[in-house]
Amino acid sequence: MSVKIHTRPVDAGVCQTLIQAGADPLLARLCAARAVASPDELQDKLSSLLSFRDLKGCVEAAERLADALEKRQKILIVADYDADGATACAVGVKGLAAMGATVDFLVPNRFEHGYGLTPELAEIAAGQGVDLLVTVDNGIASLAGVAKAQELGLDVIVTDHHLPAETVPDCIIVNPNQQGCTFPSKSLAGVGVIFYVLTALRAVLRERGYFSDGLPEPNLGELLDLVALGTVADVVALDHNNRILVSKGLKRMRAGKMRPGIRALFEVARRDWRKAQPFDMGFALGPRINAAGRLDDMSVGIACLLADNDEEAQSLAAQLNDLNIERREIEQSMLQDALNAFPETLPQGQTTLVAYREDFHQGVVGIVASRLKDRFYRPTIVFAPADNGEVRGSGRSIPGLHLRDALDLVSKRHPDLILKFGGHAMAAGLSIREQDVADFQTAFEEVVGGLVDQDDLSQTYVTDGSLPVGEMTLAQAQNLALQVWGQGFAPPSFTDEFTVVRQQPMGVNHKKAWLRKEGCEFEAMFWRCTDDIPARIRTVYRPVANEWRNNVELQLYIDYWEAA
Repeated sequence: MSVKIHTRPVDAGVCQTLIQAGADPLLARLCAARAVASPDELQDKLSSLLSFRDLKGCVEAAERLADALEKRQKILIVADYDADGATACAVGVKGLAAMGATVDFLVPNRFEHGYGLTPELAEIAAGQGVDLLVTVDNGIASLAGVAKAQELGLDVIVTDHHLPAETVPDCIIVNPNQQGCTFPSKSLAGVGVIFYVLTALRAVLRERGYFSDGLPEPNLGELLDLVALGTVADVVALDHNNRILVSKGLKRMRAGKMRPGIRALFEVARRDWRKAQPFDMGFALGPRINAAGRLDDMSVGIACLLADNDEEAQSLAAQLNDLNIERREIEQSMLQDALNAFPETLPQGQTTLVAYREDFHQGVVGIVASRLKDRFYRPTIVFAPADNGEVRGSGRSIPGLHLRDALDLVSKRHPDLILKFGGHAMAAGLSIREQDVADFQTAFEEVVGGLVDQDDLSQTYVTDGSLPVGEMTLAQAQNLALQVWGQGFAPPSFTDEFTVVRQQPMGVNHKKAWLRKEGCEFEAMFWRCTDDIPARIRTVYRPVANEWRNNVELQLYIDYWEAA
């Protein structure tokens, strides 16, 4: 696999403006390379959030919810079974209840109900005497489910962020990606969308004088720990609007002002909430919540987020932790089986990977697809058996290919091949018949082969260039760790050449080495490395404040290296 190292261009004018406004020079340089245009974008004031009035359908949804509250109608939230759906559900339940609503939730079981608001779920809701259904993080593709709910006398509000197909449900829709929506941030997660609906609802109720009867106006800022968690866990682009939501949520966590369930998840993952970072949410908390939806029932994850006391939260977090351990074991087994099916090096010209076995687990296909994509740097889809002779697949892509658009093209060229599909640029899901796996593999390879070139298929590290020795300090690593980095606002990484002073194995698969640059020596970790490191290397690395036995020291984490 060929590897390229590129340096992000820095807008020198913006960099100077940020420095003049008081930004740390290194931070100014990093932000000026990430399309930050003004000092305002370094702020995280809630007053800088985009207005809910620009989000199509948001005020209409708020008016309908306000009517439901005034008429004391029963509201049911239908959630998705991932971390974004779980946090969105918790935000909806807590926010609506704080405004006096009668509200409950229903989350489909991945294995029994499939994805989204289905006709079956609409019937279950009607049987509970519900008046109004609100979807969170799903619904934009639920044409049959919405129609069935309406046929049964239920009103429906869809809140979602997934890309819509040409036809959408005939109901109130709040989705920044729907046609005709001028909301500038198309990257709101599902939890962000329902948070916006709640802010609009509070404004509508305020105008109606609803809070004058002794019910206090809720502080919706208290939900931002949940909003931050769902936003990071769903790997949406962290534009300025999302960075405000995540930053405010992180500050609440670090101050200990978080839901008991989030605190319990930090503790069970052995992460320090006082130093909460996006990494913790993406790689420690999010996967534990997701494990419930992958292996069992997401109700456990939602119950953990809704828990009102530490004892209940800790018990539920422990269950989620056990599920996550089981998920990892299944994932490792499936990954090994999938790797065994592919050669060490893919044939010249192969642009995709498709994997399927009868014993694959439906709940883990997305993670295995992600691991294979990382290993081979190819768009990857992994299938597992569903029922009725169908298989369900989950795909992960590389930056050069929009996965949902590629599946759309397969669907148009082979109308009978894909039963249903949906998703984003980097991740998508689909269902096909088991007998069609080989035909799908051929069609997918053919489509992707026409959309990507060799440059797209070369792993590219986009870095922030060289880091001056004077900036390679523990204090600077700690400063960088406090910022909000993530999808679309990449964590800083640098490229430099070093002399290798000495090296030693760490455990079975890792190495520690001491590297010299301009007369200064730095400790570095080479993860998943068993090779002998040559005397001089070119690296892509990140400076990290490493904590070990009450000591904090600067370490360089090496993401890639080659002989210089």
